[in-house]
Amino acid sequence: MKYAIIIPDGCADEPQESLGGKTPLQAANVPAMDAVATEGVVGRANHTPVALPAGSDTANLSLLGYDPLKDFTGRAPLEAAAMGIQLGPNDWAIRCNLVTVENQVMKSFTAGHISSDEAAALMATVQESLGGPQLRFYPGVSYRNLLIDRGGDHPAPFSRDTRTTPPHDLTDQSVLDDYPRGPGSDLLNHLMSESVRLFADHPVNTARRQAGKPPATNVWLWGLGSAPKLKPFADLYGKRGAMITAVDLLRGLASLIGWRRIDVPGATGYLDTDYAAKGRYACEALKDVDVVCVHVEATDEASHEGNAAAKVAALEQISRHIVGPVHAALKQFGDYRILVTPDHPTPLRTKTHSHGDVPFAMAGRGIQPDAATAYDDPTAGRSSLVFSEGWRLMGQFLGQ
Repeated sequence: MKYAIIIPDGCADEPQESLGGKTPLQAANVPAMDAVATEGVVGRANHTPVALPAGSDTANLSLLGYDPLKDFTGRAPLEAAAMGIQLGPNDWAIRCNLVTVENQVMKSFTAGHISSDEAAALMATVQESLGGPQLRFYPGVSYRNLLIDRGGDHPAPFSRDTRTTPPHDLTDQSVLDDYPRGPGSDLLNHLMSESVRLFADHPVNTARRQAGKPPATNVWLWGLGSAPKLKPFADLYGKRGAMITAVDLLRGLASLIGWRRIDVPGATGYLDTDYAAKGRYACEALKDVDVVCVHVEATDEASHEGNAAAKVAALEQISRHIVGPVHAALKQFGDYRILVTPDHPTPLRTKTHSHGDVPFAMAGRGIQPDAATAYDDPTAGRSSLVFSEGWRLMGQFLGQ
């Protein structure tokens, strides 16, 4: 039996006036997604327990079949795993965004989608001035970077009570009440404040201003956590998996659960990603593993920008270039199952992740079709197939 999971990140949404009162999924022309719904079932699942942040970290952990209330330790440790950074028992990983804050308002949580080369130069500066044997800044992809606090023999000052705010939750809002608080927050706030001074006249920002681009005004530290301990997916579910994504969070999750990571040329983690390449690589990967998972960040990015048209367009690309070809490829193997589902809602109205149910469509061997003929939010809302503990959906999908 072959299995495929397609994750249009954050695609669950509300009706939009700009879309004639439809949700993006309703407004989009997604025949391949609708085919999965028609051949199988539509339901809804909640991957974001109210006791935890409504982020892609907790949500994708749940989507992959792990109880986030037991297994979640923080977002940054997952991304550290993607970068091959080993965490000791007293080490903490901290997400380090490059952001644009003007007059205490978060103008861009991506510093205008700063390039990886520019980010690396800025990270080198903060490492030289603020880093050392205990604190190490690691450049990542674009605005997504990491800080590692090596506790060694002395535990780091942080705890589960340390509170930070994801910068993408603050788009166009004041940041005054959202600086780190709790154990270890003095250190985090000091580093953030010092980065303002270091970046003010940095050559990278001078060039960006001259080019009319937003500068990276400072680092924003959040999503911290200690090393997670996840059981291999093969031990839990008896299946070998592979992950296709352009996002370090999902790469890290894949590494931690023992899945193969597949890097696709042209996969950017943004609206300009190569959807067709992701679809081709997924079809090829089905030959070697039991479960192929394709994660697409574009729909989430469109929501963060409040761009309904871009969200609809991304959904149509996912349906045409990923869901359709992968569904067809699965049928060539005989027995199969396919699951299409986002991880969490990201409403265009709020431009940030939220708690709540997401719609899923699932088809394949042993799944008795219901009456649904479309994959969208209202159809899922009427379904009686509900997983209030979203992590249990994986067992159902795998027939266990």
